[in-house]
Amino acid sequence: MLLLTIGDFARATGLSARSLRRYDELGVLPPARVDPYSGYRYYAEEQVERARLVGWLRRIGMPLAEVRRVCARFETDAAGAARAVRAYWAGVESETAARRDLASSLVDRMRGTTTMTTTSCVLDAAVLLDRGLVRPSQQDAAHAGPVLLAVADGYGPEGARAAGAAVAALGAVPAALRPGDVLNALEDGLRGANDAVAGLPESGTTLTAVLLAGTRLALAHVGDSRAYLLRDGALVRLTRDHTVVQALVDAGELDPAEVPDRPDRALLLKALDGGDVPPEPELGVREVRPGDRLLLCTDGLSAVVPAEELRLALASGGAPEATARALAALARGRGGPDNLACVVADVVPGPRDRRRLSPGPGPGPVPGVGPDADAV
Repeated sequence: MLLLTIGDFARATGLSARSLRRYDELGVLPPARVDPYSGYRYYAEEQVERARLVGWLRRIGMPLAEVRRVCARFETDAAGAARAVRAYWAGVESETAARRDLASSLVDRMRGTTTMTTTSCVLDAAVLLDRGLVRPSQQDAAHAGPVLLAVADGYGPEGARAAGAAVAALGAVPAALRPGDVLNALEDGLRGANDAVAGLPESGTTLTAVLLAGTRLALAHVGDSRAYLLRDGALVRLTRDHTVVQALVDAGELDPAEVPDRPDRALLLKALDGGDVPPEPELGVREVRPGDRLLLCTDGLSAVVPAEELRLALASGGAPEATARALAALARGRGGPDNLACVVADVVPGPRDRRRLSPGPGPGPVPGVGPDADAV
């Protein structure tokens, strides 16, 4: 086996000796031999291709932990490694698009071109939780207030606590904000939610939340719960799923029609798990107006009810409470395979009393939903 010194190997691969030492320390590209006395590194000629692959993956910004996984896979499954790179880059492009939209909003605001009105809007909202027909327990949580909406889908042995803690942590977000502060406040709320989940082993949660200040609606999103906006009968999805299958769809590796049948469709790329470095949320700001309707929901609803049926239910003209019940009934009509949380909110002018939906005890069971539905 022909061995190259670290200097010769660096020249052959275009990597610096400093980078090679770092890749060795992290297990990304260990040398073929290390002199036991001098500690000098030697590399096999056969390692040149892997080293060049590492270099190119780093040039596209791939984190070293992911680089290590892709390189290891490349040795036995080149096609699979290629799919992993495409999925990673699709995620990068999606994040870039989200930031581009946010940047455009900020530029418009600084230039004074964003349409701003003196109207002070609030949310007339209803929240509903349903255990579904299969799951033995409820692991979703939700909140609906006059300016703040949130849904969370917990997972793992402490999933219910994780979802509840994340939603509760958003209670620290101030209710009265200037429009320019709303996005920062919501992002801080997500960091607090991630901290609240810490200490729950092998558990975590998605979290999708919106915060209204005047007519500016801020959005923060991690995971595969969703937010939708209905305006003039048209339904627009405001979030992108942070899942493996969505990344494959974005990369052109998977037909969207195949997603519902994939056993790994709920495999998350991002979630709140209490880690030291919170995941970077998807952020956005948009103008809303009276007459708009919002839907926030977990995948217990969005994964089983087609978008067109969601649109029809939201556009039916029913009050938020009745619409939330109808949406839950649609999910149950398709077998209710998962917990669901949904919040339906109308954007209305001026102050209005907050509404809370309490199926089960009190007014009686929700028709078509059953006594296991809860409200928080």
